[in-house]
Amino acid sequence: MIYLVLGIAVVALAIWAAQSFVKANPADLVRRLRTASGVALLGGALVLVLTGRWALAMPVAIFALSLFGLGGSGSRRGGQPSAGQRSRVRSALLEMELDHDSGEMSGRVLAGRFEGQMLEGLQVEDLKALWGEAVRDAESRALLEAYLDRRLPGWREDFQADGADGQGGPAGTGAMTDEEAYQVLGLAPGAGEAEIRAAHRRLMKRLHPDHGGTAFLAAKLNEAKERLLGRH
Repeated sequence: MIYLVLGIAVVALAIWAAQSFVKANPADLVRRLRTASGVALLGGALVLVLTGRWALAMPVAIFALSLFGLGGSGSRRGGQPSAGQRSRVRSALLEMELDHDSGEMSGRVLAGRFEGQMLEGLQVEDLKALWGEAVRDAESRALLEAYLDRRLPGWREDFQADGADGQGGPAGTGAMTDEEAYQVLGLAPGAGEAEIRAAHRRLMKRLHPDHGGTAFLAAKLNEAKERLLGRH
């Protein structure tokens, strides 16, 4: 009976995983497989408990909980890197996110003609118009240019040929807050000094100008690190 229940759970998990593989991106797939495996193992542990095999049930249950991040060596503390972790930077015009796993950037327009729209959904002509709107805010233009550098290599020659000055005005936001600093580094509030330094190093490898990033984003990372380390 025990082997029948476990066998059914394994078959169901395999069918579910095959269906999910087609739809999910790698990060989502890993999370779903961990969850499904944890559920299946907890079911197996319950069967072992009901049949009086406590000695076997306990390690199975502990391992299952570790897959959910709830115990043992698999538990996660706030601020540690995890699948799907993202950094967020905001300006007056844009909110940009960086996926730590893939290095991909995405963004949402917060104001102006394209308010509420995602940058990924805008056509090239729309992005050019948005770039023109951002001339009044240096931070917004810098964020948009970081996105354009990744999506449209060579965009500068085309956009700047229309006569935009490309300089922008003064920065649109004031000093960075603690909350913003944690978001920039992709950390949970309360992260320790070691976690802050590790996140800064990891993101610098992706966003430093020497590695295909931009000076503006690198400066944001440095500002966030200095802000948080000043509190320790």
